[in-house]
Amino acid sequence: MDKYDSLLLKNQLCFPTYAVANKITRKYQPLLEKIDLTYTQYIVMMVMWEKHEVNEKELCKALFLKTNTLAPLLKRLKEKGFININKDKKDKRNLVISLTNKGEKLKEKAIDVPASIAKEFNLTEEEVVFFYKILYKILNNEKEEE
Repeated sequence: MDKYDSLLLKNQLCFPTYAVANKITRKYQPLLEKIDLTYTQYIVMMVMWEKHEVNEKELCKALFLKTNTLAPLLKRLKEKGFININKDKKDKRNLVISLTNKGEKLKEKAIDVPASIAKEFNLTEEEVVFFYKILYKILNNEKEEE
């Protein structure tokens, strides 16, 4: 074994993870274009459909995003009429994001997206569960380090 083997692209955990993430995101693109969302807007909306109202810090935590990344996404979703953004009545420094009726109706248009994506990849149910476990193990380790 060469001392530089660890530097080979094929031996990097980051590369296949990056490539798979890009591939999955590209599969979402045509489906999400039909409902006027980008992938990152879609993941924000998934949290909003679940919670209906959330503060900015909770949203950042749920999506593993920083505030400066989230701010333009929220602005665009507000412009589209899918969410409202207001200052927290108790603490004006915090923002509260709430789902609008239009945003709630968008949920119905997005209902087939997950099943369409699942069809794109030839994975068994066991493989999907295993993949989720590994990915969330990595994400949760990162959370602990912050």
